[in-house]
Amino acid sequence: MGEPGGGWRRAGIAGAAIGVLAAGAAAGVAVERLTVSRSVRRKARLALDATGPYGTLRGTPGRALADDGTILAYETDETDETDEAGAAGGAAAGRALEGAGGPLTVVFSHGFCLNQDSWHYQRAALRGRVRTVFWDQRGHGRSERGEGQPVGIELLGRDLKAVIDAAAPEGPLVLVGHSMGGMTVMALAEQYPELVRDRVVGVAFVGTSPGRLEEVSYGLPLAGVNAVRRVLPGVLRALGSQAELVEKGRRATADLFAGLVRKYSFASEDVDPAVVRFAERMIESVPVDVVAEFYPAFGAHDKLAALAAFRGLPALALVGDQDLVTPAAHTEAIVEALPGAAAVVVPDAGHLVMLERPGAVGEALAALLARAGEGPDNG
Repeated sequence: MGEPGGGWRRAGIAGAAIGVLAAGAAAGVAVERLTVSRSVRRKARLALDATGPYGTLRGTPGRALADDGTILAYETDETDETDEAGAAGGAAAGRALEGAGGPLTVVFSHGFCLNQDSWHYQRAALRGRVRTVFWDQRGHGRSERGEGQPVGIELLGRDLKAVIDAAAPEGPLVLVGHSMGGMTVMALAEQYPELVRDRVVGVAFVGTSPGRLEEVSYGLPLAGVNAVRRVLPGVLRALGSQAELVEKGRRATADLFAGLVRKYSFASEDVDPAVVRFAERMIESVPVDVVAEFYPAFGAHDKLAALAAFRGLPALALVGDQDLVTPAAHTEAIVEALPGAAAVVVPDAGHLVMLERPGAVGEALAALLARAGEGPDNG
């Protein structure tokens, strides 16, 4: 007979592997062992869960219907007409965009295994100052999962179009996407170039890639990563059929999971532990079978040509200098495809740069909005 509890332990290993994938990495990362007891670590995690406002900002809820019937959850934050500065800025924006059919809306698309709350700092900075839309990608946050079929980036682009139709049917748009969200924005442009031509006045790509993700090594030996890639789709399908067991294992290996999230999401030593725990909660909330459904989409992703739809528009391409998931070379490819785009490499920052270095990201977005003819600093 096998070792008692062996299945549960194997599920723990599988759960840890899924944690690596959710952070955008591959298996085999060494994590420093913590020296305090498990009960103390658990109490610390619970304390961090209750710390800070992360994930508490809410807007006016709405629902968009995707073309396959999936319900997508979004929230809007309107400008604060009661604030004198906001009202003055809104009036100036109205003059700058006269005849555009409505107020400018900034639409934020989040990354894989995250949700709309990953834009916490940017939402707080823009709240009341410009109209914003935040949405949950299918299978993430409060959005429905759909039919459980493999998800292509093209489908996500159509989902974004459905959200725009429901939440911002008129007026100019600035599109902001992080990681998978940036790929979603590219897919939207590929399928709806007329929307970009007629309504988009600015675009921001944050820690994302136009393709060739099979070349990313995640800071590990490429030969080993490629070996994992060859077997991972089948492993994920198998794990997806045993989701409950894997989720138990994921919880059992919480310390390993937390270390992997920390390594592949952040780079700096001074990042707030509550922010790290917030990211960990977002990632661990995505079911393993959803992870399995999305994974093949990244290997097939190739949207470099789609970037042509944004040429001539104010554009931002931003990345953390230590991003192991979508390295700076991928942002460089975006900049090459979009001459005139503002290229920002944020020092001492990893993949979740918008949570790790919100000041740098906020400044870059404010500059983009100003270039787009709308923004908190205008007027």
